[in-house]
Amino acid sequence: MSFQAPKGTFDWIPPRSERVLAIREALAAPARRAGYGYVETPVFEDTALFARGVGESTDIVSKEMYTFTDKGGRSITLRPEGTASVVRAVLQHGLHNGQLPVKLWYSGSQFRYERAQKGRYRHFWQVGAEALGAEDPALDAELILLAADGYAGLGLTGVRLLVNTLGCKECRPGYRAALQEFLRALDLDEATRARIEINPLRVLDDKRPEVQAQLAGAPMVVDHLCGACKAYHEEVRSLLTASGVAFTDDPRLVRGLDYYTRTTFEFVHDGLGSQSAVGGGGRYDGLSEMIGGPSLPSVGWALGVDRTLLAMEAEGLLADESAGERVQVYGVPLGEEARRRMFLLVTELRRAGLTADMSFGAKGLKGAMKGAGRSGARYALVLGERDLAAQAVQLKDLTTAEQTEVPLAEVADILKGKFS
Repeated sequence: MSFQAPKGTFDWIPPRSERVLAIREALAAPARRAGYGYVETPVFEDTALFARGVGESTDIVSKEMYTFTDKGGRSITLRPEGTASVVRAVLQHGLHNGQLPVKLWYSGSQFRYERAQKGRYRHFWQVGAEALGAEDPALDAELILLAADGYAGLGLTGVRLLVNTLGCKECRPGYRAALQEFLRALDLDEATRARIEINPLRVLDDKRPEVQAQLAGAPMVVDHLCGACKAYHEEVRSLLTASGVAFTDDPRLVRGLDYYTRTTFEFVHDGLGSQSAVGGGGRYDGLSEMIGGPSLPSVGWALGVDRTLLAMEAEGLLADESAGERVQVYGVPLGEEARRRMFLLVTELRRAGLTADMSFGAKGLKGAMKGAGRSGARYALVLGERDLAAQAVQLKDLTTAEQTEVPLAEVADILKGKFS
């Protein structure tokens, strides 16, 4: 029997996996430059953290969580998103008692039992950033800017930003009541009708065409905002405009989690088909209280690494998958004695900061040179018996086929000079 990766999951393998590492680093780089510190939380948490934090009425909690009972009889869930865990960690370690806002970024796996399709997986990777403990439109704008800079840093030009506000606990109840009244009159299935009573905003997020068709005249949250929320949202928008970030106001934009308040945003890409969102987030002023903490107004985002890769492919940014340079230098030893000496030489090159590999498995010159070509190396080092006797090695430029003899003692310095 041959094992396969579970349905809805996949393996990252070279050379594509190298791209993924580079994407994670590029998406996190702007947040790191803005003073966000790295946080890593467990991959599984107490189930109640997500039930309370993410929200009982969400699809994530009601249908999509990987939940199990551990050997101690505790209900444990693989994290379906990162924010609830980060807030739990901040509260547990008292970070909110120090300087505010607490600025953190993370990178890790999330798990949801979803209907598997392109761009939607059951195990996926996100880079996230959170700023906790301050209610300030400049903070919302900063985070949006950092995400936009992350995408721009990868060379993406087709990412569009959608922005909305969901109001606060003062003005949201009025909007909620108006929305419920509208939704109750529609022709909806039983499960959706139940959702109207628990969290009507989630119905607006329903992607089914037959539901969307009925939502045309739904009341908009922007028409029900209090003065403070209006002013807050205008400030976020004007800061984005002043920073040169293009965005579209989308009064229908709601996020799939219960904890969002005020600013909400999504980054979308038209090259991905039905799963167009590549990242998103918003303000979540009540989440800390939901999970038993003090008031801690916060804002954050999560960006999908696999969807970002798909967006880059759609823009032709990863056209040449095979040309990845695995190493800079490749050793070709001919004979037993040369093999031992090449092993030491390759080790010396690696310790000198170069990436190097060599031919393994007693291959002849032809087979070993083929390996050098496949490695993407710029230079091959050919070492035979005559070279050993002369304490030298043949340095071959694999682009020009030019070959020179170099003393063994000077190889590392000469190669470092070529790559500096």
